[in-house]
Amino acid sequence: MRAPLIGPPVHTSPMPGIWKQPLSVEALTRRHVDSAAERLGIEFLEVGDDFVRARVPVDSRTKQPYGILHGGVSVLLAETLGSCGAAHACPPGHRPVGLDINANHIRSVSSGWVTGVARPVHIGRSTQVWQIDMTNEAGQTVCVSRLTLAILGAAG
Repeated sequence: MRAPLIGPPVHTSPMPGIWKQPLSVEALTRRHVDSAAERLGIEFLEVGDDFVRARVPVDSRTKQPYGILHGGVSVLLAETLGSCGAAHACPPGHRPVGLDINANHIRSVSSGWVTGVARPVHIGRSTQVWQIDMTNEAGQTVCVSRLTLAILGAAG
């Protein structure tokens, strides 16, 4: 079920499904204070058993000169969501670092919101791969991205 695009964030239990560390909309929002994600208006919406959902506004902060969502903003949303998911799917004392991200820009957006949902493709001991699908307010695919992360131990 998709989170409503207007209204309060949807909350779930602190550690369902794949999560090895507590994860909530409130915790993600607090963690991103004074960050690029906050400055661009990214709002965390929902944490599920195996996904994280957030949205970004398409406005003067996020548009490129032709009046559409900047592709780099889509990538920033994707990396933010995938990294958040990976960090909380890691055992305590471990952390993810990005190795590779790609994005296929399918459709342009000139106003409204773009919502991204990150789900794991692979959660391994030393790597994780996350798929991030982004849609416009009509539910049409805007961008698909894949993020690969290395998982470092406490000494890494």
